[in-house]
Amino acid sequence: MYINRYAKKAIASIMCAVTVFSVVACSSTETEDTPSGDASYEAIEKNDSSTETATVEEVSDSDEPYVLPEGMYFSELTGEPISEEIKNQRPIAAMVDNEVKALPHYGTSEADVVYELMNSTKNDRITRLMCLVKDWGSIEQLGSIRSTRPTNIMLAAEWNAVLCHDGGPYYNDQYFSQPWSAHFSGTFSRINNGKSKEFTEYIVGGDLESNFSDYEGTAGYETTYNEYANEGEHFNFVPYGEHVKLDEKYSRFYTANKVSLPFWHNGSTLTYNPETGLYEYSEYGEIHEDAEDGEVLAFKNVILQNCDFVQLDDNGYLIYNCIDSGKYAWYLTNGIAKDVTWVKTSETGVTRYYDENGEELQINTGKTYIALVPSDTWENIIFE
Repeated sequence: MYINRYAKKAIASIMCAVTVFSVVACSSTETEDTPSGDASYEAIEKNDSSTETATVEEVSDSDEPYVLPEGMYFSELTGEPISEEIKNQRPIAAMVDNEVKALPHYGTSEADVVYELMNSTKNDRITRLMCLVKDWGSIEQLGSIRSTRPTNIMLAAEWNAVLCHDGGPYYNDQYFSQPWSAHFSGTFSRINNGKSKEFTEYIVGGDLESNFSDYEGTAGYETTYNEYANEGEHFNFVPYGEHVKLDEKYSRFYTANKVSLPFWHNGSTLTYNPETGLYEYSEYGEIHEDAEDGEVLAFKNVILQNCDFVQLDDNGYLIYNCIDSGKYAWYLTNGIAKDVTWVKTSETGVTRYYDENGEELQINTGKTYIALVPSDTWENIIFE
């Protein structure tokens, strides 16, 4: 079953009813963003109202609640247990080149959250990855590292993450000048891989420790969370050991065993593997395997955000309107998709996701992939 657009009247009328702390409001401008045309699919509906209360399911064989081992805590990036020693350590957000010449990637499979964004309106709207890593002290090799764009600066700030990149256009300057911004640029290792220089910069072991040491106490680049960090969870995770099942919690959901994104240059797709329960990422017609260990880049959660953008000049530089409210999104997990909305209220504000009842979306624990899909190609998303 293919999905390439919303049923305009049905979805818009429901989404207009969503209210989120007075931030999400349905307006004429938001209605104009709703993809139009006849729907090429039908929502899977459940009439039994009892399914509305079936929100989570135990994934373990035991009925006993999960007991967090001593010295561990639940990661704010994945909701999974990790060492308490790095609980207050801020993550890094690494800009990874996604041009075919930059492949294979190193270390991307160790990222906790991966964003994919259009990096330029030229070259078939080539994308770039931004990899968030909490335990950056364990990085052996990550990259290759390339330049950043203003949107990535704001997205990294949601996590109080230090953005790791190699230069970028002058449009970045006004964002880097803000007190909430922290970044390392062009300060990583060069690896002789036989490629052109722009494809040879990587974060390797010791690079970040050296960078933080150079900046500590002088530019406010603490290794730990600072006053600009958001309190509480970034994602609304279900309790570890439980599992949200979208086809039981909601009366409207969609089959999504595979999603093809309108990123024309590299042809990003995510395919659900029922054996692992994860969505596996592919591009350039091949499944993505990490050059370090051959691990497939895979995610428990997939989030697709409908987002406008503004082209800044003839060079193809752009900025997404990532501060917005009531915009459409998809959440995918376990082969099922759910239509939701998203809200981001400021440069450092966390992007939140809400269902049609105005309740914050619960997502499963594990790694997450987030794509900002340009609004002018939103209808070209294809589900199978």
